[in-house]
Amino acid sequence: MLQMLNDDTPKYQDRVASPGLVIRPNTLNIVFNRSESLEYGQYVQHLESFLQQYNDSEQAKNDLCMAGQYSEQDEEPQKKVCQFRRSLLHHCSGMEDTTFGYAKGQPCVIVKMNRVIGLKPTGDPYINCTTKSDKPLQMQYFPHEGTIDRMYFPYYGKKTHKGYVQPLVAVKLLLKKEDYNSELIVECKVEGSNLKNNDERDKFLGRVTFRVLVTE
Repeated sequence: MLQMLNDDTPKYQDRVASPGLVIRPNTLNIVFNRSESLEYGQYVQHLESFLQQYNDSEQAKNDLCMAGQYSEQDEEPQKKVCQFRRSLLHHCSGMEDTTFGYAKGQPCVIVKMNRVIGLKPTGDPYINCTTKSDKPLQMQYFPHEGTIDRMYFPYYGKKTHKGYVQPLVAVKLLLKKEDYNSELIVECKVEGSNLKNNDERDKFLGRVTFRVLVTE
C-alpha cells in the first residue's frame, strides 16, 4: 500500500515535540563596556537587523488574530500569518532606545522558540529567566510577564506559511552599578505549558543559558 506524502510537511520530522530556545543577539557570551559604543555596537546592530521583519509597517500586512486561541488552518491552502509587531517589545524594541539598553548597562536579550511544525503548546506558555548566582537580578519582560500567545500556533511549514514569524519575548536585565564587573549566568526557560525544559541530554530544549559581563 502506497503512503501518500504531503509536500508541505517534511518527510522526516524530529520526534522532539518541544522546541529549543535561542537568543538574540546571536551569542551566548554578552560582554561589553557600556561606555564604549564600539564594544556593544555589534549586539545593537544584530538586534536591529533581526527585528526588521517585525517592523510595524511589515507586520501591518499580516492578520490580527484572536488572542488566546490557536490559529488552526488545516483546510486552508495558504495560511494566514498573525501579526507580531516590534512595538510589543516596548523598551526592548529599539524604537525608544536605539541601543536596546546597552548604553545604559541594562541590555535587552530577545528569546525565541525554534519552529516546530504542528506544535500546539498546552496551557499559557511564558518565558522565565533566573540568574545562577547569590545576587538577585531584576528583569523586565516584554510582552508583559513574558507571555507567548497561543495564536501563533500551529506553524505549518515554510511552503504554505510564508511570512510566518515566531513570537518573541524580550528580557531587559536591570543591572545596577554593583552588578558591573561581575559575570552573571542567566538561564531562560519556557514555563506554564507541556513543553519540556529540563532534559539533561539537551541543554537547549525549552531553555537557554548565557553569560553576561558588563563593565563601565
